[in-house]
Amino acid sequence: MQLPKNWPLQLIQLLSIPGMFLAYYLLIYHNGLLFSVCEPNGLEDCGLVSGPGARYSSIGPIPVALIGLVGYIVIFLTIWLKAWVQFIDDYLPELILGLTGIAFLFSAYLTALETFIIHAYCRYCLVSAGIIVIMLILAIIHLRNANKSIA
Repeated sequence: MQLPKNWPLQLIQLLSIPGMFLAYYLLIYHNGLLFSVCEPNGLEDCGLVSGPGARYSSIGPIPVALIGLVGYIVIFLTIWLKAWVQFIDDYLPELILGLTGIAFLFSAYLTALETFIIHAYCRYCLVSAGIIVIMLILAIIHLRNANKSIA
């Protein structure tokens, strides 16, 4: 059985769905509409990292979780729109690599904040960062496959 040519894109789009749910959960938790299921213990403290009033859970007035939610939605829609927008179809490998690369750098920055400044971790933030790493790897694979088919 052979994989479809665009299997990395399909997986990236599929992974963006749980990413959206995670980011949405963190957003409503940040806004104080939900309690965290993550209790503080040792290095894990979701309230300190992403809870209401957490020092680094916003950039100015914008919650970090909202940035993540918008990022996952943009990645999902970019892949979905390739069938209707010629520009996106023409440059999709580069667009997806750029979007996931930016998401990776932002996630790496946030994880570094958790490690070196906050000294606590949020399990949901780490799962989201893991999703982004996998998406970046898949974007690299897709770009390599697209370049091979051109040559």
